[in-house]
Parts: sequence; structure tokens; C-alpha cells
Amino acid sequence: MQDAIRVLAGECAVRYESAGTIERDLRGDVVVVVKPDDTVLVHDADGYQPAAWLTRPGVVRYTRDARGFRLDAADGDERLVVESATEHGDAHYPASPAGPPVGTCECSGTLVRDGGRVVCVDCRAQYAIPRDAAVTDDACSDCGLPELRVQRGVEVTACLDRECCSIADVVRNHVEGVWTCRCGEPLEIQSSRGLRAVCSHCGADHRLPRGVVDGDCDCGLPAFDTGDGDRRCLDDGCKHELQTTT
Repeated sequence: MQDAIRVLAGECAVRYESAGTIERDLRGDVVVVVKPDDTVLVHDADGYQPAAWLTRPGVVRYTRDARGFRLDAADGDERLVVESATEHGDAHYPASPAGPPVGTCECSGTLVRDGGRVVCVDCRAQYAIPRDAAVTDDACSDCGLPELRVQRGVEVTACLDRECCSIADVVRNHVEGVWTCRCGEPLEIQSSRGLRAVCSHCGADHRLPRGVVDGDCDCGLPAFDTGDGDRRCLDDGCKHELQTTT
């Protein structure tokens, strides 16, 4: 994926096909937007919705000759063809995710939140974060990037850059050796597609839910207050019923 949007404009013939059937056959002055993920949007003068589009096609071919441009996008049995009769313009523009500003990058650019990541709109540095994490106004004392706040048994803060100070390391420092497995051995905190509480003795392996520990389940494992009125065992397959919080 390239961080640029291509914009084509002209009087064009636009054809959209699905399973070999032409569903749209249009002609007019349009603007064609090709996004970094290759999504193609064809806009005319009417309203906000594209006149035709193809989302994340597998193939986008662009050709040009003396008559103008031709764009041919295909994905499975879908096809979108835009062919200019008169060309008005052809340009590339920088593009980045647009999200709420959450701080300043090490390059002094603006960091924005984009779902499960934070991205710099200047240098394009990006950091994967849990979707339930809050990006705080506080800066890391070591690198200056924003800190994250998340609940994984305890509420902790860690650096946006996991190479600097990761959530896993902070949670490990707080709870490792404090929680015990059903077999009586201490649980270790490991990072593998999320945080997990693992017993090296019996092999038990539990993904840490969001929330903070609120007592124990009848099975002996920690119980979590998830923050939405529910309590659940560390083991999401546990059959014991827990009283909800008020």
C-alpha cells in the first residue's frame, strides 16, 4: 500500500460489471479517486455517494495513450472500467489516516488514533495498540511519546512504543507471582497475540480479559470486573457463575 491518493478527472465512460452482467453504464464528467488500498471511487456532480465504486480490488490496471487514460479494476467477478474521452487532470496527493490527535511524534509530527493503531501523519511511524487502550496526555519519561492506559487485571500505563516500555512488561511486574493457577503454582504473564496467564507446571493458558481483578472465582482463579457490570473468571470456559457488580 502506498501513502498516496491518485485523482483522475475527465469526461468518461464508466462501466461496472458483476458476474458478467453490466449493472452500471454511465457517461459524464467525473472525478476518479484511487485510494492507497486501491479502492476506486467514481464521483459525479450529485450528492456524496459515488456513482460507481469497487472496494479493495485485487487488480488495478492503469494505461494511457493519446486519447487519455483507462483504468480497469477487477476483484473476483466484479469489474470497474473507467475510460476517458476528454481528460481534465491527473495527480497524486499524499494521504494518511485521519483520526483524533493524540500527541506528538518523535519527529515532531502529529500522532492520530486510527482504530487499533496510532499513526504519525508526517513520518508515517505507526504503533499497534489494544482497541480498548486509552491514549493519555502524559508523555513517556524515556522517549517522550504518549503513554497508554489499559486494564489487564490491574490498571497500568505503558509507553506507546512497546520497544520502550510495553504493556506486557508493566503487567508482568504487577501480577506475575501474585496470581496462582488451579494447580497451586504461580501464573506467568506472556505476550502472544495478546497477554496470557500461563502455568509452566500444568500448561494452563488463559488470555487476559480487559478489566481489573475483583476477588476470586470459586474455581480458584482470579475474577475480573470487566467494567460493564459483569464479572468473569480468568478462564473464559469456567462453568462457575459469578455475581455481577453493582
